[in-house]
Amino acid sequence: MLTGLSIRDVVLIEALDLSFSDGLGALTGETGAGKSILLDALGLALGVRADSGLVRQGAERAVVSATFDLPASHPVGLLLTESGLDAEPGEPLIVRRIVKADGGSRASVNDQPVSAALLREIGGLLVEIHGQHDDRGLLNAKGHRALLDSFGDIDLDGLARAWDAWRAAEDQLAEARAEVEEAERDRDFLDHAVKELRSLAPEAGEEDTLAEARAKMQKGDRIADDLTEIAELLDGSDGGLAKLRQAARRADRIAGEHEVLGEALAALDRALIEADLAEEKLAEASHILAFDPARLDEAETRLFDIRALARKHRVDPDALPALTEEMAAKLERIEAGGAHLAALEADVAAKRAAYVVKADAVSKKRTAAAKALDKAVAGELAPLKLDAAKFHTAVETLDDAQWTASGQDRVAFEISTNPGAPFGPLAKIASGGELSRFILALKVALAEQGGAATMIFDEIDRGVGGAVASAIGERLSRLAQGAQLLVVTHSPQVAARAGHQWQIAKSSDGLVTRTGVQRLDDGERREEIARMLSGAEITEEARAQADRLLEGV
Repeated sequence: MLTGLSIRDVVLIEALDLSFSDGLGALTGETGAGKSILLDALGLALGVRADSGLVRQGAERAVVSATFDLPASHPVGLLLTESGLDAEPGEPLIVRRIVKADGGSRASVNDQPVSAALLREIGGLLVEIHGQHDDRGLLNAKGHRALLDSFGDIDLDGLARAWDAWRAAEDQLAEARAEVEEAERDRDFLDHAVKELRSLAPEAGEEDTLAEARAKMQKGDRIADDLTEIAELLDGSDGGLAKLRQAARRADRIAGEHEVLGEALAALDRALIEADLAEEKLAEASHILAFDPARLDEAETRLFDIRALARKHRVDPDALPALTEEMAAKLERIEAGGAHLAALEADVAAKRAAYVVKADAVSKKRTAAAKALDKAVAGELAPLKLDAAKFHTAVETLDDAQWTASGQDRVAFEISTNPGAPFGPLAKIASGGELSRFILALKVALAEQGGAATMIFDEIDRGVGGAVASAIGERLSRLAQGAQLLVVTHSPQVAARAGHQWQIAKSSDGLVTRTGVQRLDDGERREEIARMLSGAEITEEARAQADRLLEGV
């Protein structure tokens, strides 16, 4: 709900601060007083195209701020979150627009800068302005299907699920077809590659194992001669160990002759122990590093084959087993491709049929809802001086390519304003005054919920009076129940229906002309409605008639 509007330096408005309430509010005033300026200023705050011509003469810039109180569930909250803007639930929402006299503008929401495009999107969720040049809301055919579904209480959840299932099956079929076609193109290559891979049969981790074994065997090859020479130096009757043992035996015979000889014998014994250990370790090393040249050649050949195959397929050697299975699976799918595709095609056909069944059911409900809506709107036209007009909700079946999760129908609200005239879009057929009244009739018939927080009707009563104006006022009052609706009006019958009334007036001090807005109390409302009834000179009869209008609501 719009709760406040602050305007600075817009055309004839120097400074203006207004507060608003829910229900029906009327903006009245003499022709030329500046009612359109007020709407233009509000439009700026809601994101309409900025025009430096709106800046008051002599001012550097125009500033308009609009304050809204919105429920936590209002869609503006989600839009702000998705746009990365801070919005505290329960706190007022303030939209502001600054237009410079030399061109350019800035926009903000809760003091956070936003683009004009985002401000327009936010403004469209906050306020609906219905007038002669309105091309949004009910005039936008893109929203007519959703409005009809809401009117007919048509549930689209089942249809949407059927659509999603059908599209998922279509995607799966398309993917399978592309895969089979690609595999067919590569059939010869796949066949050769699988045979080559299976012939080599590489295993995960085998490259590391082979590389490690090859390195050990190569090391053994390098030191084999040294090990043999060392063994020859140690072993045999003339080897180092034999001579050391001989020396130990001779030392043993003379060790008792002197204690130093005993120490020498002990040292020889220790040397023999270490030499035996060395001989044991050398034998162990010879065994560990022993290699068969044939085995080395075999290991190298397999290692190089595995690496070459990995390079050929541009994968890591450890990925070759998985690649073998993947390629083999592709070959199998080629063989079973026809049957697999046939099964998928059957699944697509079944899911399409399920969607069509649900879509047909929705179409029937839409057709029935369209008839009910046509009847409801028709009942509103005559009291609004549109008795020669006809309203028609067109429900047209679309081509398959245009079907969506919402069904297979295009819905459009159409009118014919004269007997025998063809039906056409609202905005193209109706004149300014007719258009506003058609919108009002539709609003009342639809009993639309969940629209913008505030609705504004601009001179909906243009060119009518008496009973028609009274009918307009009654419908506006009904539509404003539990909501906020503002109407710019010249009709006393409409103004009398309002719960709140503001008078827009122009004043001049001889040098500067200004537009002001005053909220009227009960007595002031009586005088303003009397002026609307009688013109420049307010008569007692006009005041009496004003009293009757105010008492009759």
